[in-house]
Amino acid sequence: DAFVRASNEARAAFGNGSMFIEKYVDEPRHIEIQILADHHGNVIHLYERDCSVQRRHQKVVEMAPSFNLDPKIRQKLFDDAVKLCKHVGYRNAGTVEFMVDKQGDYYFLEVNPRVQVEHTVTEEVTGVDIVQSQILVAGGATLADLGFATQADVPPLNGFAIQCRVTSEDPEANFQPDSGRLEAYRVPGGPGIRMDGAVTTGNVMSSFYDSLLAKVIATAPTFPKAAQKMQRALGEFQIRGIKTNIPFLENVLRHPEFLAGDAKTSFIEKHARELFNFEGHGSLRSSKLLSYLADMQVNGPDHPGAVGPPPPARASPIVVPIPARSANRKLTGWRDVLVAQGPEGWAKAVRAHKGVLLTDTTMRDAHQSLLATRMRTIDMLKPAVATSHILANAGSLEVWGGATFDVALRFLHECPWTRLERLRELIPNVPFQMLLRGANAVGYTSYPDNAVNEFVAQAKKSGVDIFRVFDSLNYVDNLKFGIDSVRAAGGVAEATLCYTGDVSDPKRERYSLDYYMDMAEQLVDHGVHALAIKDMAGLLKPAASTMLVGALRKRFPEVVIHVHTHDSAGTAVATQLAAAAAGADIVDCCMDSMSGLTSQPSMGAIVNSLKGTELDTGIDPRAILPLSTYWEQVREVYSPFESNMKAVSSDVYQHEMPGGQYTNLKFQAASLGLGKEWDKICHAYAEANLALGDIVKVTPSSKVVGDLAQFMVQNSIPDQHSLVDKAETLSFPSSVVEYFQGYLGQPPAGFPEPLRSRVLKGKHTIQGRPGASLAPLDLDGLEYRLKEKWGAANISRKDVLSAAMYPKVFDEYISFALKYSNLVERLPTRAFLAPLDEDEEIEVEIAKGVSASIRFKAMGELQSNGKREVFFEANGVPRVVEVVDRQAEVAVGKKAVREKADLALLGSVGAPMAGTIIEVQVKTGAVVTAGQQLVIMSAMKMETAVCAPVAGTITQLAVEANDALDAGDLVVYIDTTKAGAIDGVVDPMVTMDSSSDDDMTGPSV
Repeated sequence: DAFVRASNEARAAFGNGSMFIEKYVDEPRHIEIQILADHHGNVIHLYERDCSVQRRHQKVVEMAPSFNLDPKIRQKLFDDAVKLCKHVGYRNAGTVEFMVDKQGDYYFLEVNPRVQVEHTVTEEVTGVDIVQSQILVAGGATLADLGFATQADVPPLNGFAIQCRVTSEDPEANFQPDSGRLEAYRVPGGPGIRMDGAVTTGNVMSSFYDSLLAKVIATAPTFPKAAQKMQRALGEFQIRGIKTNIPFLENVLRHPEFLAGDAKTSFIEKHARELFNFEGHGSLRSSKLLSYLADMQVNGPDHPGAVGPPPPARASPIVVPIPARSANRKLTGWRDVLVAQGPEGWAKAVRAHKGVLLTDTTMRDAHQSLLATRMRTIDMLKPAVATSHILANAGSLEVWGGATFDVALRFLHECPWTRLERLRELIPNVPFQMLLRGANAVGYTSYPDNAVNEFVAQAKKSGVDIFRVFDSLNYVDNLKFGIDSVRAAGGVAEATLCYTGDVSDPKRERYSLDYYMDMAEQLVDHGVHALAIKDMAGLLKPAASTMLVGALRKRFPEVVIHVHTHDSAGTAVATQLAAAAAGADIVDCCMDSMSGLTSQPSMGAIVNSLKGTELDTGIDPRAILPLSTYWEQVREVYSPFESNMKAVSSDVYQHEMPGGQYTNLKFQAASLGLGKEWDKICHAYAEANLALGDIVKVTPSSKVVGDLAQFMVQNSIPDQHSLVDKAETLSFPSSVVEYFQGYLGQPPAGFPEPLRSRVLKGKHTIQGRPGASLAPLDLDGLEYRLKEKWGAANISRKDVLSAAMYPKVFDEYISFALKYSNLVERLPTRAFLAPLDEDEEIEVEIAKGVSASIRFKAMGELQSNGKREVFFEANGVPRVVEVVDRQAEVAVGKKAVREKADLALLGSVGAPMAGTIIEVQVKTGAVVTAGQQLVIMSAMKMETAVCAPVAGTITQLAVEANDALDAGDLVVYIDTTKAGAIDGVVDPMVTMDSSSDDDMTGPSV
């Protein structure tokens, strides 16, 4: 196949497909001699050029003279080149090319009877205009007429010159040619820099012509200085709209072997790992960012769950000042105690502290409960420094874990690890707290133990101090595993009693005071640093708070007690004050403007209530007001995610729905067409809970209840008894089936029968802790596959852990980041959520200390190809971005817009470059193996085989011969499920993803 393609390529280019077999020379240098000859038999040389840096035998970087070439070999090459040309009576300019092996032997390749692309470097070091000389000789001039009567008349070499060919090729995609409009094109200049090129801003790079944009030549007295000057020149290029090979060229120019003059023709292949490790260029990233903004202008925002009013125009939250009295003080806090004394010392210090400490949940559970978990990192970073001063005396800040991990990847297109680490940099003094779902980590199912252990260790390393470990069924075995994982990582292990029922009501026997005390006894005996009461629905009444906290304090006088609640029924402030009075060491709350309803109680109310008492929080009530004002203004920007809940509701005591689920289940119900059935869903939620065994309801068990409740409403099942009666004839949601199989663990009273048997219909069950029976996850193997799929430079070990938790979601996240760049994370939130207004201008931080000003100008009419042009100004420079109008299929016909391949799906195979299909080698229904050729494409004088990345069955063939494609257009879709495995390897994590969550928006049935 390779021989046929090469022959076809030769035939297309030269009209002759003949092939010649040459002697193989192992790792040679490619040295060529520049010749000038006249019509009278006179021949001179203009020294040599080194063209050893090649890819697919095509020169990439050239230099003159060759650095580090043996002078004796150099002279022999001169002599033989001149002798050969005299022997054949050669006339005019030409190049005699040789291969020099590692032993110093050399071999003749060919004579190129023309001016070479790389002639420029020879001109720069000799001062001879080769093009002019060729024209004069062709007109009859002799070499003597040109001033070269003998070889001695040739000017001596003057320094070193290096040439780089800047092309519209993507080195991250095997140098596939890229085509499109040059939205911006600025080139380097200055002494010692020569530019040969003819393109400019606005030109269109065609897929039917050579990909060369320009040649840049750098000249300096020494080779190292020439290389340094070339690096500077490459860095000064500003090219937008298409991909280029500049990042690759920069890596070549920095490589030690190149700088030593030892590069051979195998240089690129030999050092591929280093040369193809791209850190990312700001110019390319900013172009991708414009593509995101342009797409939103054309096609509108795509933010699931955004059902509320749009964000206000030109919203700009205040800058929170650092209090004057603390600005010059040394920044200290409870984290200093933790770092100095360790978790045990921290626990003793907290118990010895006289007042009550506060945990601020604003950056985690507050926005999870009120705004569908949609708070972005950029809005958390802005007040972070001020927060480190204003809340220096806080017990902790809850900033991570729970649904925030999933939503950051799935909907915000952000890396949750980056959020944690950037916040840690700005708030070094206050302990960070995360919500850890025990054996479920931050996911919705059980994971292999090794995956959870490494996740926890990395979270500790990245900045988490206190791990609130809970289990959605209060299953102690799962909790013990999570506690052990946290202790092994060196974190504070805060074991959690998830609260449901009512300990103050003697009729609620299942979740009585004795139940919680017995559970606490098991956890304390196992070894914890703190006990948390997690009241996720706001069911903990003040009297119950006094009873439970008081009993725990009496039984465990040395253990830190931490209380969390929601304000769904309006009693949360009273509950927390009662908890503090009964002996709680830390209580959760949040900024006033983010409090109430399904969120946590008001920090201002608690601080002011306890000020001047023995339980004083140590926080200045006046100092927190600017922070509250900031979050109030930020909350307005997230108006699309606000629920229509206007007041607290005591019906939570009937349905017991968690605060983080209440508003989001409304979104889910609306998306399923059940928006008008909300009262029925609340009733069904209570019935579903009873049917499942009156369980603890917190992620992921609350998702099971919510899914079943919506299922009951959709199927007109009024109560738990009717559900049991019909169960054998129903197909239940997968979350319900997996719950009954035991994938979440064991509920306190066991699984209810006969419902369990009728739901499972003979499916297997898990006894004991699910993670204990799971085989270890091959994280190293997962890392290898991710790097193979997305590129080594784009995958870190933290990404591997993200993919282990959410395989499908991570693929979607990385696909989005590669398409639009991670600069989307830095967009102002209004610009992220909604299209810019005409002439609206935003500032985006491209790099530390470097900002770009982007102004939207206009959007063009629909073109015949189904695209629209969107016009911006970036730092005052006009930019144009073409975007496919996804409504164009209706407007101009389906063939106007081709379907794009989905980067997140291995079986979705896209065109690697713009070009023409010249041969289709498969049919719909064909079974293919990994690596099998699918189609042959031609672009820019190069034929390329598009091969199957995985084994499977062709279920969609989207092209035929002579079709013209853009890069990324769908070629075929391969159904991998019919092949049994991907590349012969079964990924143990492929079923561990979830498309929905009760803590964020998305259909659940």
